[in-house]
Amino acid sequence: MKIYVVGLGPGGKEDMTLRAVHAIESADVVTGYDYYIELIRDMIGGKEVFSSAMKKEAERCKKALEYALSGKMVAMVSSGDAGIYGMAGLMYEVCAAHPEVKIEVIPGVTAACSGAAVVGAPLSHDFAVISLSDLLTPWEVIEKRIKAASDADFSICIYNPSSKKRSDYLNRACGYMLEYKSSDTPCAYAENIGREGEVYTICTLGELADVQTNMFTTVFIGNSQSRIINGRLVTPRGYKNI
Repeated sequence: MKIYVVGLGPGGKEDMTLRAVHAIESADVVTGYDYYIELIRDMIGGKEVFSSAMKKEAERCKKALEYALSGKMVAMVSSGDAGIYGMAGLMYEVCAAHPEVKIEVIPGVTAACSGAAVVGAPLSHDFAVISLSDLLTPWEVIEKRIKAASDADFSICIYNPSSKKRSDYLNRACGYMLEYKSSDTPCAYAENIGREGEVYTICTLGELADVQTNMFTTVFIGNSQSRIINGRLVTPRGYKNI
């Protein structure tokens, strides 16, 4: 009885780990969010598939457990890294009463890494990753984390910066950061990372406050040492000072 919780990375096979590819190939059943299943449709072949819409994460994990208890090898797929805003934690929770089911988490390339590679090298020093989605986290907690990371001069990577229902969340987050960071702080955002339509933009924190993004965008805010080098956002580690 085994469930692989597989991080797919940005979505293209060339950005997946070999472990992820092998896990999907060896599975009898593949489960996941509808959109992510479509990203790997050509890898699934004739395997049994269970997919569902967003906000059905617990349902997918329970179904994966059912398959595993019936003796099938299951691959639960998750975008990016399965342990970073992914399905790994929930899968462990759902299987808590079934220690006989082995769970193997297959790491993947999270958007902080793949997006950073697109825009330059913004995370070369200490950084914080914060999601602006308040579906599972109260906005008051998100606000506190943004302010703490900004006050500590972290470079910041933002996931889920906005959506149709949260169109002003990035603007609000920028307002908090501007209490601690200069409006000239270099920033960048990348959309459709590793997929068709990939694009990135370099801007300042002041400009970022007026940008409208979506759920497929990852945002990077530099620290006090970050700068733009040949059109890319770079946060020096400090090697030149040694």
